[in-house]
Formats: sequence, structure tokens, C-alpha cells
Amino acid sequence: MKAAHIMTRKVKTATPDTPVSDLAKIMIERQVSGVPIVDGGRRVVGIVTEGDLMRRAELGTERRRSWWLEILTDSAGRAADFVKSRGMRAADVMTRSVISVTPRTELREIADTFEKWKIKRVPVVRSGKLVGIVSRHDLLRALRGATAKKAAKPRGAAAIREYLRRELDKESWAGPITVNVVVENGTVELYGAVRSEAQREALRVLAESAPGARAVKMNVTVLPAVMHAL
Repeated sequence: MKAAHIMTRKVKTATPDTPVSDLAKIMIERQVSGVPIVDGGRRVVGIVTEGDLMRRAELGTERRRSWWLEILTDSAGRAADFVKSRGMRAADVMTRSVISVTPRTELREIADTFEKWKIKRVPVVRSGKLVGIVSRHDLLRALRGATAKKAAKPRGAAAIREYLRRELDKESWAGPITVNVVVENGTVELYGAVRSEAQREALRVLAESAPGARAVKMNVTVLPAVMHAL
């Protein structure tokens, strides 16, 4: 799946001149945690998130450093904090270095981006112009849909066994594992031995995720550590 498959297309945006109070209103009314800032050509020039509005003079939450850190911080840094806490327009508080993706970016890469940069959303741009946004919420909606779709597909015993064999061949944690699989009326029974409890749990999760599996019975033992070297 790619960004185009799950992105929110109707994105509420603001301009650099949008008042900070209006940005807060948008986030509250739209129940979103970030607003892309665009120019007249819908090119993304920044983004304002909840975090950008947390350190505000109106709330008494502006950043205050200890005296020694205040000495070590240069005047440019102190001035930037002042603008962030007291600026009245989006241009004053927005994050200008915006991480974005394209409609063809795969969801795996988007998840990696969220994790790496500790962000909750990324604008989706095509030819430099905003066409959508993907948030963590969009990933959750995609997960719900994918899970429901997989569960809705009935599979016969042979298909379930083949799925498990194929998936085990892909997974690095599965080696060396020798497991016998018996499937009857959607119930998957696993027989064999593994080297760790973590492998046993991973095997259970794999079986439970197999399309068509209704129940899983684990007849899999964990070998004693002394057996691993044999």
C-alpha cells in the first residue's frame, strides 16, 4: 500500500499570515494535531502542530531556562524562543523544515519516517503541491481495514498450510524451526519444538494471522537451552 491509498485528501490548510488563534481553532474543530501552511500555489512552506503552540506567553508556558543555560544560549536562540512564544501569525510559529512524502511512497517508509523523526503526520505532495496528508490515524484506519479484509477471506486447509509454509520461509526468526501443521475446519494445530519462548509466540501470532484461521492450538514445546548446541 502507498500513501495515495490511505491519505486524507481534503486537507484544511492555512497561510503564513493566518493568526495563531485561528490555527488553534482549526485544530480543535477539525480534531487534528497539525495544519500545513501553504503559499498561493499550494506549495507547503511550513507546518504548525500542537507542539508549536505549547510554549505560549498567553498561557505562561513560554520556555524559561536556568540562569546558567541562559548564559550559554546565544542571543539568536533567545530571540527565536521569543518569536515562538509571542508571534501572532503562522509564519512566526511554524516549523519550516517540513518532511513530506509523495503519493507513491510506501506505508513502510511512512512508518519509518514517523518513528525516525518522532512526528505524527506528513504532507503528501505531487510536483511540489499539497495533495493530501497521512497521519498516524490514517495508518490505524488502514490497519483496521486490512485486518477485516484478511479475516473475511475464507481459506481451505491446504491454502492455510501453504500460507504458513511460505511465511515461515520468509522470516529470519523462524530458523531453524521444524513444525508440523494440521488444519481442520479452520482450526490450526501446530506440533514441534522451538528454541525460545519468543519463537513460540511468534509462531502463534503467525498462525493466528493466517487468512481463514479461526483458532490456533499450540502443541509446541520450548527446548532447554542445553539442547541448542546439539
